[in-house]
Amino acid sequence: MPELRRDSLSFIEALGQSVANVSPTLTPALAVAVVAGMAGTASWLVYVLATIALLIVGLNVGKLAGRIPAAGSFFIYVSRSLGPSYGMMAGWAMLAAYILTAMALTVATSLFIKTFFSALGMTLPLPNVAIYLLISTGIWLFARRDIKISARVGLSLEVISVAIILLVGIITLAHFGFAPDSKQVYLEGANLKTVAPAIVFAIFSYVGFESAATLGKETRNPHTNIPKAIICTVIFAGLFFVLTTYIIGVGFADDATKLGASSAPLGDITTGISKWLTALVYFGAAISGFACALASLNAYGRMMFSLGRYQFVHSVMGRVHENHRTPHVALSLGAVVNFIACAAFAGQPETDTFGWYGTLASFGFIIVYFLCSVSAPVFLKKNGGATFWDILVGALGGVLMVLSLAGSLYPVPAPPYNLFPYFFLLYMLVGMVWFFMLKARTPEALLRIEHDLEVAAAPALGEAAA
Repeated sequence: MPELRRDSLSFIEALGQSVANVSPTLTPALAVAVVAGMAGTASWLVYVLATIALLIVGLNVGKLAGRIPAAGSFFIYVSRSLGPSYGMMAGWAMLAAYILTAMALTVATSLFIKTFFSALGMTLPLPNVAIYLLISTGIWLFARRDIKISARVGLSLEVISVAIILLVGIITLAHFGFAPDSKQVYLEGANLKTVAPAIVFAIFSYVGFESAATLGKETRNPHTNIPKAIICTVIFAGLFFVLTTYIIGVGFADDATKLGASSAPLGDITTGISKWLTALVYFGAAISGFACALASLNAYGRMMFSLGRYQFVHSVMGRVHENHRTPHVALSLGAVVNFIACAAFAGQPETDTFGWYGTLASFGFIIVYFLCSVSAPVFLKKNGGATFWDILVGALGGVLMVLSLAGSLYPVPAPPYNLFPYFFLLYMLVGMVWFFMLKARTPEALLRIEHDLEVAAAPALGEAAA
């Protein structure tokens, strides 16, 4: 039975998976408006605090990734630390997180493409459904090919888009003057009570930073390269977000109300400078959104692949393409689900559906980040001992994720966001019911987690997946 291609990715290509999954350009192009609407002139501080929180989580994920190189990553990390039931919870949550991120970025890419044409005085003569189909088909075609191609395409697109945004940022600062913005520096007019809920949404700007871990089987020297890619992604993203948020604050003259109501923050700034500059911004945003949707589908496919190999879902999901060595069945399922979900709400404003999918995805990531933070010191203690530093970092990561989740529940957000935590809870309950049904029907499936069967699958499993 064909397997994933081992040792085919370099550190740069693993880094490309995580950077593409973060989609750095998305934040200044769209997401910063949501944060600014809550935190005002403290928006840059929100990203500083979010960077610190995710860096702590990244340290915990890196410790596990460096010791357990696996395509199932979080599902396997948590299973081997806290047990199969918690591992199933992590895998189930991460499946939703990755595919919902793909949906959010498919919608965002569509929005950016139309904004690009609008900036040029043109109208794209395609309905939303057709655009979603083209994007879903495009990411599927790249994802089912060699992962090396996907990683390189994702990283290349992100380098181009980040370079465009930085260029636009410099031009914007030059247009408004390079003097320090005292309102932002001293947080004038900021409501610090809204910083906590703003951090919850800001976390969505970083989600996917950990997705290099899903390439553990395909990366050379994964014990070193995967943790390094994860940490480097958080640091790079954090610096980029803080800088671009500050620049956008300057461009809007610290008018948080106006910025919070904007569906195209950078475009609103650059329109007064040059329409070509606006078009350039959203060209960069569009290719960044596509790269992130691609990376999210790749991560979803590898998570589903691992669950299929352990028979938590149908074993057909554990199949690998004989020539491309990619989990083509799992990737195809993800692309179809992505298109159907986006098409189902094609008549809604895309800024709304982007927020819906992104918020729901955040719940999945927060749950898994919490479980990984708890798992890291537990796993280290089981395998050679955990230091005081390991325990401290694990505890900090867990506490920060609990606080982030609490911030999404209180103060109670406006409809429909007030219902989303319960929707995700229902999804998790469905997964738990499925887990207990599986445990009663095939208890031997749980025992397989104690061994790495992703490559050396048991004969029965190999026959089932063949």
